Amino acid sequence: MAEESILTDDFLRELMNVGEVDILVGVPTYNDAKTVGQVVQAVRAGLLQYFPRQRSVILNADGGSRDGTQDLVRAASINDMRQAAGTRALRTLHCISAQYSGGASAEGNALHTILAAGDLLRATACAVISPDSISVEASWLESLLRPVVRDNFDLVTPLYRRYKFDGLLVRTLIYPMTRALYGRQVREPYPTEFAFSGRLGSHLLGQEIWTEDVARTGAEMCLTLSAITGGFRLVQSFLGDKSRVDHAPADLVRALRQTVGTMFWSLDRDFAAWSACTGSQPVPTLGAEQDLNLDPLRVNRKRLHQMFVRGVSELEPVLKSILAPATLSALQQIAGVAESEFCYSDELWVQTVYEFAASHHRAVISRDHIVQALAPLYRGKTHTFLAENRDASGGEVKNRIEALCQRFEQLKPYLLQSWNGGK
Repeated sequence: MAEESILTDDFLRELMNVGEVDILVGVPTYNDAKTVGQVVQAVRAGLLQYFPRQRSVILNADGGSRDGTQDLVRAASINDMRQAAGTRALRTLHCISAQYSGGASAEGNALHTILAAGDLLRATACAVISPDSISVEASWLESLLRPVVRDNFDLVTPLYRRYKFDGLLVRTLIYPMTRALYGRQVREPYPTEFAFSGRLGSHLLGQEIWTEDVARTGAEMCLTLSAITGGFRLVQSFLGDKSRVDHAPADLVRALRQTVGTMFWSLDRDFAAWSACTGSQPVPTLGAEQDLNLDPLRVNRKRLHQMFVRGVSELEPVLKSILAPATLSALQQIAGVAESEFCYSDELWVQTVYEFAASHHRAVISRDHIVQALAPLYRGKTHTFLAENRDASGGEVKNRIEALCQRFEQLKPYLLQSWNGGK
């Protein structure tokens, strides 16, 4: 049963006017007027071209935009899109917009709204498309939804063609750790484009996470981990180039809260599942494997090194409460060498992350402060990754990531040892 308490009366009336659907596509927004129009057009074109017989609805879950985002969504012309797509829809394609509470600080409420609406409309397949994915194409809808509609998969996560140094938080931390702990090789465990079955949506909707802070900031990660621990059928689907609109520089601490904070929180809930899991299994892949674009990308390595060195020094009292003495000593040692000789090894990185996870479990200090304290250390690891792979081919980068993943798996007993045993 949908949690109708999060849906306003006006929105419920709109949903009742739509009636039951086969497919729901959610587009969560917050001040995305620059891009939402082309994203909605691509979604419409994909539904009309690939799913003309299905009853479909596009749902814009908006966080209170002040730039006319919702008006642009509502103003989209169904007839114009039918003509542009060169197809004729055999069923009505609805497009509605609703507001969720919390704005940019509670993006998970958008997914909660989409889940509740999908459950109320009895959608058998749902997809979510990020509004700032400027490279989105109509074919993405087929790649994401077809495995659910035709092949009864429950969660479809994306694979992209990325720049060599894009998405490093996922590739050097989130993916390796999720893989090692939960035993499934999901390369995008915190997806911004994905599809899921009504079964999985109802499963997550019924879990008691929605009163927790983690649901407001990391709901997409919760969906992935719930699919794994719940025994649902997973598949990865290649979408193509991953391009996003340029925003202000990313807030690393916010990204860590959304991803690492959510994963650390989930380890307590899922202890029985991940502690008994050994090794990892690949997830079926549709289309090409994850691909790398080797075009140069400017990154200020010197600044990353400086922020690592300053963080190790300034956060010493905090790190003492989180890390084992030997680990902290090793970090202080590499912080004292010249940048040209700096190397944050895979083994030290994995030990660092696992000790952070165990300290988060024991709540040795504020859990949010633990997550924040990881930021300068992650920058140090990023510096080493950039230096090691500066001239590397796509294959060499993949091999180094695979080696890091295997180190996370090999050292998993170290996390279990640290979990309740202290430092």
